[in-house]
Amino acid sequence: MHFGTTEEQDLLQATLRRFTSEALPPDRRRALFEAGPQLDRSLWREAADIGLAGLMIPEAYGGAGLTLLDQALAGEVLGESACPGPWLAHALVGLALSLGGSEAQRARWLPALASGECIGGVAFGESGDRWEAADWRVAVESGRVTGTKCHAHAGDETGLFLVGLAGGRVGLVEADATGLRRRPIEGHDRSRALCDLELERTPIELLDARPGLGEPLLDAARVLLAADAFGAAWQMIRASVDYANTREQFDTKIARFQAVKHQLADMAMAAEPMRGLIWYAAWAFDHRPAERAREAVTAKAHVTDGAVRIGRAAVALHGGIGFTWDCDVHLFLKRAMFDRTWLGSPTAHRARLACLAAY
Repeated sequence: MHFGTTEEQDLLQATLRRFTSEALPPDRRRALFEAGPQLDRSLWREAADIGLAGLMIPEAYGGAGLTLLDQALAGEVLGESACPGPWLAHALVGLALSLGGSEAQRARWLPALASGECIGGVAFGESGDRWEAADWRVAVESGRVTGTKCHAHAGDETGLFLVGLAGGRVGLVEADATGLRRRPIEGHDRSRALCDLELERTPIELLDARPGLGEPLLDAARVLLAADAFGAAWQMIRASVDYANTREQFDTKIARFQAVKHQLADMAMAAEPMRGLIWYAAWAFDHRPAERAREAVTAKAHVTDGAVRIGRAAVALHGGIGFTWDCDVHLFLKRAMFDRTWLGSPTAHRARLACLAAY
């Protein structure tokens, strides 16, 4: 069994790393973070031009036709560069249409999503910290929906919303639909927009005549959150190594101190095993549906929790400057904090894992 990436997957990551290094130098990344979560149109267009907007969309509709594992590998690069934008939500909307859209829905929306002309947003959560598909209460009556979806991953630029519904179903709401209101939320991670979505007899198009499409979409989202957090964790480790090789105390680089070496080694040892969890969870989604849910919640709980711990260690290792806005470590720590919290805490996911295992 091959446990590495293919040449095509290595090329995908190399291409995205080259793009992010050129399009997001530290000064621009910091400026975008300080400006807030509004979309940078030029960055979005540049990324869409190299195919990032349509990785999982079938080739027949203008996408690359890749798998969730490929999208997760791209997610690692997005996390390690703190690339701003609705990449996660946009990918999930395309995946939802690919899995459960009618031919008419796919023909209408997938080409626009693949090109980046239409931007997708996701509204799964409900009040009371309800993220699981079985807990969704917003229901459809006569093709219209009324209710509130909390902490939607969407912004002013979103053109199409994927909404979680009672019974584990999902539907599409257009941005200009009647009765739709967005209430922006100021989050810690300013690289991704959040809002509450208020719906009042808003027209909605259901995806998939069968109930239950929400569960695999949540599992895909969990895997992609874990991949993003993993990328952010490794970037914080690299930043800590660079800082330790620059900062001097007593005329000595602090990287020579044994205690600092231990800190850096502990961070790396905590991060590296995460890779296998993410890759296998993504592969199981694509090839082993029976294992999909278990592996997705395991990756989400362990990786995002560990990434935040690594971030806190990185801040501490940077000393006083690590607690300032001028130190870029906070960008990646806040990114990991979003990944840890959105769709539910690690504790909630471990409880779900226990239920899946019939404990």
